[in-house]
Amino acid sequence: MTETAALGTSEVLPPSLGSSSNPPPLFDGTTRLYTSYICPYAQRVWIARNYKGLQDKIKLVAIDLGDRPAWYKEKVYPPNKVPALEHNNEVIGESLDLLKYIDSNFEGPPLYPEDPIKREFAEELLSYTDSFNRAVIFSLKQDSVEELDNAFDYLESALSKYDDGPFFLGQFSLVDIAYAPFIERFYPLLLDVKKYDITSGRPNLTSWIEEMDKIESYTETKLDPQETVRAMKKLFM
Repeated sequence: MTETAALGTSEVLPPSLGSSSNPPPLFDGTTRLYTSYICPYAQRVWIARNYKGLQDKIKLVAIDLGDRPAWYKEKVYPPNKVPALEHNNEVIGESLDLLKYIDSNFEGPPLYPEDPIKREFAEELLSYTDSFNRAVIFSLKQDSVEELDNAFDYLESALSKYDDGPFFLGQFSLVDIAYAPFIERFYPLLLDVKKYDITSGRPNLTSWIEEMDKIESYTETKLDPQETVRAMKKLFM
């Protein structure tokens, strides 16, 4: 799979490293985010990095997932997945864990609310992300929309809980970051494949998508929708 860079970024993005690429100077004190421009899980952490203004503190290292360099698994991250963060001579992974790690260990606007009730709701929404993704992918492989309706109705309902802003917790948070890359992909894909409009009858979700597109740290990481649809079809169709 060819790796393509995001459309809206003002940052000069490094080329993706493949099997013939040499590794960066590992564990030299540089903080590195190992990412892929096309991976939604990696995009989560990329958004958080940008939102907290850490472009100079956390260097992007893009990995070509279709032609992964052997050194990445052998020397950096044995699970051989992205994202992974090299920080303080350690490498940690898993996108949701990394969102919290970056929020706790680096400066910048907070991604996690102080309100304990909002934190509890945040955890509920974060724990649902995998179920949400599975439901959509299942519906793509089966001739059924019931799972789609349930999954997107859940989000619509969740977005109605707080009226102090258009986001899941009212104000922008790591919950929005957790869902954005997947909705970015599912929205055009479902329109293309099933003629299913996720925003139809869902004003909260419609507003959320519009507001997300006003957040530069997110739009800097977005891919061309046609490229997204092509990549997703290869994966799931």
